[in-house]
Amino acid sequence: MKNNLLLLLGLGLAFTTACTRNQTPQASAAAKTDIRGVLEEQSTCWSRGDLECYMQGYWKSDSLLFIGSRGLTYGWQQTLENYKRGYPDASAMGHLTFDVKEMRQLSPETMLVVGKWHLKRNVAAGDLEGHFSVIFRKFSEGWKIIADHSS
Repeated sequence: MKNNLLLLLGLGLAFTTACTRNQTPQASAAAKTDIRGVLEEQSTCWSRGDLECYMQGYWKSDSLLFIGSRGLTYGWQQTLENYKRGYPDASAMGHLTFDVKEMRQLSPETMLVVGKWHLKRNVAAGDLEGHFSVIFRKFSEGWKIIADHSS
């Protein structure tokens, strides 16, 4: 009886693991598509000079974490204010593109995204580029960046 119970538990665990493995790639593919959509929307918003729209890709919380060349920034509003100071007008903002290098699903609700960003600007302002790693979390309203490290 004890051996039968162990056998049933083992088969149940194996079945559950197999089902989970079969579902993960689909969930991951959907998450990747949704997250790429957020990044595309951010690129479009930025490139038309609309920081408020760009910031919709971020978690609107005091717990948002942004790490940049000046150190740590906490909060959605403070991150927006920093962007406004650093990029006061559309010509300073330029045209933003992202080149996603890697996406790793950390859990069903979180995804790590690593890539390059590039700002094409007028000759006087000069182009800028760097790397980023962001953590997205899935909320009821969709995927949002909860932590951003850009350099």
